[in-house]
Amino acid sequence: MKIPHVLQKLFRRRIVLVAAICLLLVVIVAIFASVLTPFDPNDTAVSQRLSKPTMEHILGTDELGRDLFARIAFGGRYSLTIAALTAGGAIVFGTLFGLLAGFFRKLDAPVMRVVDAMMSFPDILLAIALVAILGPSMLNVVLALVLVYTPRVARVVRASTLVVRELLFVEAARALGVSTGRILWRHILPNLMSPILVQTSFIFAYAILAEAALSFLGVGVPPEIPTWGTMVAGSQQYAQQALWIVLFPGLAIILTALSLQLLGDGVRDLLDPRLKKSL
Repeated sequence: MKIPHVLQKLFRRRIVLVAAICLLLVVIVAIFASVLTPFDPNDTAVSQRLSKPTMEHILGTDELGRDLFARIAFGGRYSLTIAALTAGGAIVFGTLFGLLAGFFRKLDAPVMRVVDAMMSFPDILLAIALVAILGPSMLNVVLALVLVYTPRVARVVRASTLVVRELLFVEAARALGVSTGRILWRHILPNLMSPILVQTSFIFAYAILAEAALSFLGVGVPPEIPTWGTMVAGSQQYAQQALWIVLFPGLAIILTALSLQLLGDGVRDLLDPRLKKSL
């Protein structure tokens, strides 16, 4: 299937196209933040603290006089990086454990019992506990979120592997003496790409929300790192005086997470029309 044809089918629904455009704009703003704004996100100007949006400061300033647009743009780099690393780590380890549990019957029970035990805790509570143990830093937040979302991927991959391993082409490969590693890599893994791609988009969105929640609760990345979550957490006490310092970072979180969720729905419906639902 050619890429233009795939994109045409994916963006057939306008809401998915709008979500993709919004997500692309967020990524562009984060990448080209230094070009789009002349302000440094950490430069303070106390005389201009809590200024309303103006032509100079298009989104206003925060409690220390820092340009809010600059902080949101540069903060997007950190928030998106945390989410991308979380999604990548969860997909890699979740796929590995799911493949092992689904293909090797002896490993199924012990691996899935560990997965079930981890999934018995609410995601945010488990993340808080892990960050509290590891310590507040950007790397530790990523590690904690990877541990939280790996079981989710492992269950999906295991379920798909249980189906694929019984198909005729896998049985034929076994009969021909193909090695187990080659069967997993060349015959089973390519047939799991649909659920893996969908899970990637969802976990990306979940990670953005989870990072914001951890920062809001004071157990996420250090306050000096301007992620969207730390901006909301640090500005909440000034919300009644200057609503925009909480509103705009919150909108960035909502817009990005919602766009990822809608795009994930579109990818899921494209790869498996049986699950299609109207939006």
